[in-house]
Amino acid sequence: MSRREETPLPELTGLFDTHAHPTDNRFDEDREALLASMRERGMLCVCVGADMESSAASVELARREESIYASVGVHPHDAKAFTESDVPVLTGWLTREPKVVALGEIGLDYYYDLSPREVQKDVFARQLDLAYELQKPVILHIRDAHGDTIDLLRAHKNRLPRCVVHCCSASWESAKVYLNLGCMISFAGPVTLKRSVHLHEVAVNMPLDRLMIETDSPYLAPEPVRGRRNDPRNVAFICQFIAQLRGMDAQALCDVTRENGKRFYGIK
Repeated sequence: MSRREETPLPELTGLFDTHAHPTDNRFDEDREALLASMRERGMLCVCVGADMESSAASVELARREESIYASVGVHPHDAKAFTESDVPVLTGWLTREPKVVALGEIGLDYYYDLSPREVQKDVFARQLDLAYELQKPVILHIRDAHGDTIDLLRAHKNRLPRCVVHCCSASWESAKVYLNLGCMISFAGPVTLKRSVHLHEVAVNMPLDRLMIETDSPYLAPEPVRGRRNDPRNVAFICQFIAQLRGMDAQALCDVTRENGKRFYGIK
């Protein structure tokens, strides 16, 4: 029995997975079949870069797939490898490639600390400045670093590009700060877990026009497919779960989050 026979997807039309990594090598064996299935479902997807190599792969995929868009940037894990020579390359993608719609994912990750924290902060600030200069939105990666992230965003308040808090892990108190700074908030698989009470509070109380959904696939598979390789189609489970939390029709939330994502990324 196939995975899809075991766990049928909610029947939703026009989903937008606003943050995924379909160029990851875990999709090498079935990427084309996955992309075909996404096309059949009328999905949109942003393929997100995390370093210069994966950013280049995201750009290439967006060039050949009509419903795929790309973001480019250097993740905090790879901040130690960032150099000023990366800036003109990022600038070229962001200004000359029509389907490159954001800078990211960028930010701070104090859970793994794969780059020194001061280096992470410097590279984060440099890329925030670049996004502001180019008038491009930013995808924020924040793990165990909400305090320093908020401080940096506040320091850039007069030069802050529009931002989305990707894979929200914030409490409602922190989420309100991000919302006051003009950020969008995006939910991934963790919101579907019973223990994620703090995320449920954010998802229920935040303004609907600031809400986005994503898979961050191949990571963070939602219930009821937790423990398996995640893929962009599973954004349907996230949409259905948040709709139930908010007492909404799932297709209505699908439609709203698609428009929110298109507006944030500037997709016509």
